[in-house]
Amino acid sequence: MGGRQEKDEFSDARQRMLKHDLQGRDITDPRVLKVMAQIPREEFVPKEYRWQAYSDGPLPIGMGQTISQPYIVALMTQELRVDRNCKVLEVGTGSGYQAAVLSNLANVVYTIEKFKELSESAQAALRKLGISNIEFCIGDGSCGWPKEQLPEKGYFDRIILTAAVPIIPEPLIEQLADGGLIVAPVGCAGVQELIVAKKRVGKLIERHVCGCRFVRLIGKYGFDQ
Repeated sequence: MGGRQEKDEFSDARQRMLKHDLQGRDITDPRVLKVMAQIPREEFVPKEYRWQAYSDGPLPIGMGQTISQPYIVALMTQELRVDRNCKVLEVGTGSGYQAAVLSNLANVVYTIEKFKELSESAQAALRKLGISNIEFCIGDGSCGWPKEQLPEKGYFDRIILTAAVPIIPEPLIEQLADGGLIVAPVGCAGVQELIVAKKRVGKLIERHVCGCRFVRLIGKYGFDQ
């Protein structure tokens, strides 16, 4: 009985999230709304925060990292314009929630995480949900995906950063296909600007979406420790 009540409670909370935090703002892509309704966010947060799984705010997941608020996940996904032909690189696996959302829209998701503990936790959550079109790597995401393991043609159609960078790392620009999109929080360690950039003949054409606040991406082409 308790499990059934918990399930119903999450269902109601998920619907409130969709109606008020997503549709009530500027999330209009029906595919994004559908997948956000399907993915159980509670499976990606620590047990002590499960009751807050559908509140529109970030939650701690350990190692000084957070799971982004539902609205930001939906907004970044919508701006990325993923379809079933896309190979997507995610920099910053974190909880695995963003990867789960993308996996329902893309061909394959490649996700890289600095912290082994977080990557393993995310992999366990994704396995539990039967999601199998995700490739994992532990390493410095600011350097991109390991060159010897790049997908066919050596490029990604879409790249998403779930941690802030001072500028978009050059290795990621190199791994983005011409005509591809990259979505990233860019700026100082405190407040950043969410940027969508399209690659044209080796250069990025940027569009600013909104202000945002993310944890820093620590790495060779990110922030120092």
